[in-house]
Amino acid sequence: MTISIEDMLAERSIYRNLVAFARAMDERDWDAFAGFTSEDMTASMGRGELEGRDTIVTFMRSFLVHCGPTQHLLGNVIIDVDGDSAKSSAYVHDMHLGSGDKSELRFYSLGRYYDEWKKFDDGWRMVRRVKDNHGSVGSIEIFNNA
Repeated sequence: MTISIEDMLAERSIYRNLVAFARAMDERDWDAFAGFTSEDMTASMGRGELEGRDTIVTFMRSFLVHCGPTQHLLGNVIIDVDGDSAKSSAYVHDMHLGSGDKSELRFYSLGRYYDEWKKFDDGWRMVRRVKDNHGSVGSIEIFNNA
């Protein structure tokens, strides 16, 4: 199988955006999402279908604002580029630590992200995310609204 230099560059750009997405969640840098997601992005992350970047950010914030430090680790990333579109799959292990009166609580999950990407004039942007949860350990109470 021969991979073109353009596809290799696309894979690298998409990989960096995957990591940037995870870091933005952990750093609560909600403005950063505009740089690597489309405005009309859709998602399914375990609680129904979400439409629009702002709706997705509001959804994520509703969980992460209630807990302490988090870390979303990605692995076994596969990216398939097809012209100006691409699909990626990545294992995710996320850790959430409690804060305040819930500082003793922990919540961990294992899953996989399935993402779709589109090439825009200013680079690759995520247009769809699906999180497939495989299991969890700990207390979902850490999020207060779960």
